[in-house]
Amino acid sequence: MTVDHVRVHPGPLSGTVRVPGDKSLSHRALLLGALVGTRVEVSGLAPSGDVAATAGALRAMGAEVELAPDPGGALTGHVHGPVGEPVDVLDCGNSGTSLRLLAGVAAGIDGVSVLTGDASLRRRPVDRVRRPLEAMGARIDARAGVTVPPLVVRGGSLRGIRYDSPVASAQVKSCVLLAGLAAAGPTTVVSPLRSRDHTERMLTHLGLPVETTAHADGREEVTLTPGPLSAAPIAVTGDPSSGAFWMVAGAIGEGAVTITGLNANPTRFGIVAALRALGASVTVVDAEPRAGEPVADVRVEASELTGSVLDGVTVVDALDELPVLALAGARSRDGLEVRDAAELRVKESDRIATVAAAFRALGMRFEERPDGYVVPGGQRPQPGTVDAAGDHRIAMTAAIAGTIATGPVEISGFSAVATSYPSFLDDLAALGGRVEVLGTRT
Repeated sequence: MTVDHVRVHPGPLSGTVRVPGDKSLSHRALLLGALVGTRVEVSGLAPSGDVAATAGALRAMGAEVELAPDPGGALTGHVHGPVGEPVDVLDCGNSGTSLRLLAGVAAGIDGVSVLTGDASLRRRPVDRVRRPLEAMGARIDARAGVTVPPLVVRGGSLRGIRYDSPVASAQVKSCVLLAGLAAAGPTTVVSPLRSRDHTERMLTHLGLPVETTAHADGREEVTLTPGPLSAAPIAVTGDPSSGAFWMVAGAIGEGAVTITGLNANPTRFGIVAALRALGASVTVVDAEPRAGEPVADVRVEASELTGSVLDGVTVVDALDELPVLALAGARSRDGLEVRDAAELRVKESDRIATVAAAFRALGMRFEERPDGYVVPGGQRPQPGTVDAAGDHRIAMTAAIAGTIATGPVEISGFSAVATSYPSFLDDLAALGGRVEVLGTRT
């Protein structure tokens, strides 16, 4: 049974919390660990539905994946490859990361792989990974004119390419690099802007350095020359996207919230830059790096937010956090404008439209733009009911809104949170939040 309908009551949040392991790193720890070919120890993985989907897919491809909760709730265990042609359809659930990265792995396998997922995932576009994989020699098919899943990948006999990506997407880049591990010759991905570099860092951690060039015009060029990977333990750090909800809660609340053990990769700390641009008081204390990734504790204190315009690299680095940042914009003096965020339209939901619907359900103004939004400042959520629309980030954003609203906020479809942060309500309560469970689902 999972919680699906909740009522969050207003009240201050304060204290210290440790969020689940980073989902992006958890996916990559399993995938790259399986490609090593020998046993690789993994720890700190997110206990989420998305990560479970990747683990299940790897098992169907012949890998051994053994994971169990540690005392803090994170998943610890090992993965042991190799991987081969799947014995069944690969069910990626709600995870676009699973589907796109597994497509790159499948392209390097001599055989046929079929990747699908839930109704939401089957609406998400696959063109961005189809084009480079076809250029490398894979044969790709999909539904609705080869645009949406299920995705059929006939792999093997790949060649390295130079691919100019039309978007700055870590998932696209990682998909191509994973395929490049099985290709003849180097593979290069050129992106219009820098994007998350978790795959590059983890490959280096496993003994295969990746060459990255930052061009003066903002373009990023990443080149992988295939070679063997070495077994090395992979320790996953806390997810900044999950920590973002508590950062915003600290900034717009009445106390201070500290999040410990967060991944502090510069490409993931757009949330910190965005909150500081809004005028928030954010303190970052560096900790010991793990598996090639920087780590930090972050403290955010109640702040008089001024307002901001976010665009460019900051938006790329804070894309997943833009729904909850809209709430910070509403509580600021001058509001928040977000540009260059058209990618929000093709997430688990159309996150511009679903955030707009959530804000309006709580009596707040929100202006949609094709590639972003404008939120006027000086607003406070009113009592109301928000439909999470199958999107975990909308559900959690609504919950944070409930803590500062003028009355209780109800959220339906809250079970979506299990895909990324199953312990969210426990952590909310630990920080002083008051929640009523109104309904569950199996």
